[in-house]
Amino acid sequence: MNMKNKNHENRNDCAREHEFALIVSRQDAPNELTEEVEAALFEAGCDDATLSIQRGLFYLEFSRQAPSLQAAILSAIAAVRKAGLGLMVWRVDECDLVTPSEIARRIDRSRQLIHQYMTGQRGPGKFPPPVCHLTEGSPLWAWCAVSHWLVTNDLLRPEEGWNAQVVAAINNWLESAIQKAQNPKLVKEIAGSLR
Repeated sequence: MNMKNKNHENRNDCAREHEFALIVSRQDAPNELTEEVEAALFEAGCDDATLSIQRGLFYLEFSRQAPSLQAAILSAIAAVRKAGLGLMVWRVDECDLVTPSEIARRIDRSRQLIHQYMTGQRGPGKFPPPVCHLTEGSPLWAWCAVSHWLVTNDLLRPEEGWNAQVVAAINNWLESAIQKAQNPKLVKEIAGSLR
């Protein structure tokens, strides 16, 4: 169901269009997209989103006018909460873990060049190390760390690097909130042990 509205009320002169998607947690998501769900989200300010259910998850694709990606995402999360449907935003649908192929795709370079950056054969060196699957032969890198390295070395626009940091921070916060809601005792124990 498409709820996009060209005359979105929150436009301002400095606003740009930002496209992103929000995933709503499985246990709180409606089983189907009813007119009531659509109307509540529309009235709450999600009139610039397309609603769907993907792989059992409620999914909202936004094309939102805002001064920054951060402002766009945060206002969309607030609108989903304001709808009064008991929906909990699970995450921004953007994966922070990337392969060399995905890094190459995101910056429109060859996989071979990315490999050369990683090994230090090209570029300034000190490419960030992988963060997981180190022994499985298919390691993954944190996109926020890679984008920071790329920006620092003038290989990526600063705004793109900042947006990677924003999405990672929002997703970390959302995941933490879900963990606290699901098992507050465990989270409290771990927080106490790691201080």
